[in-house]
Amino acid sequence: MNNLIDNLSSANQVTHIYFPTEIILNLTLSFILGIVVSVVYKKTHKGLSYSQSFMVTNIFVCVIVCMVIMIIGNSLARAFALVGALSIIRFRTVVKDTKDTAYIFWSLAAGMACGTGSYFLALAGTIILSGIAFILYFTNFGSIIKSEFILQFRTSSGDDKITSEYNKIISEYAKSSTLLHSEASGDGKTIKISLDIVMKEDKKQDELISKISNVNGLSEVVLVAAKSDVDY
Repeated sequence: MNNLIDNLSSANQVTHIYFPTEIILNLTLSFILGIVVSVVYKKTHKGLSYSQSFMVTNIFVCVIVCMVIMIIGNSLARAFALVGALSIIRFRTVVKDTKDTAYIFWSLAAGMACGTGSYFLALAGTIILSGIAFILYFTNFGSIIKSEFILQFRTSSGDDKITSEYNKIISEYAKSSTLLHSEASGDGKTIKISLDIVMKEDKKQDELISKISNVNGLSEVVLVAAKSDVDY
């Protein structure tokens, strides 16, 4: 039992000594790979949650993790000490896009590979993951047809002819339409109408907005994507 404890203690004291050239190579490679991760993120990003600070964070994470791995080396005691020190830091930033988490892990993995001297793994992993990211981006993998829109316009109050005309156009281009909001103007002469419409797959929204805008008696015609179709 005592021999086992002595062996574990001696194993914890064994640390890898990094030469200055090796340290510079590890940090430089992790910096380059962090830039690659950030560039791939920028080129393949979709939605409204883009953040410049997130790109910078990816680079810092990759280099810092490389430093951490070199600090730990083969020392179990250093690993536990570092976990205790880092537990003081609390991160409360909410990640808006779940895909951003994958890029953080990518930076972590690249930094760990550089820190342990696994250069081929770092380079091969980054190249393959970059290829995967671009393939998923260009094929638009997992997306659905953006067919739900909010149609808003103002119409003359009590004019059945206008109502019949725009309803006919909506029926031609939309699979379904639901009245969301109807608001009369202060003078009671016009009504602002909001409709939730689901476009037919073979119809285009620009043709719908063009036809609706040409109806006499309609004004302030606006077509916007439904909130569920927008990445925030």
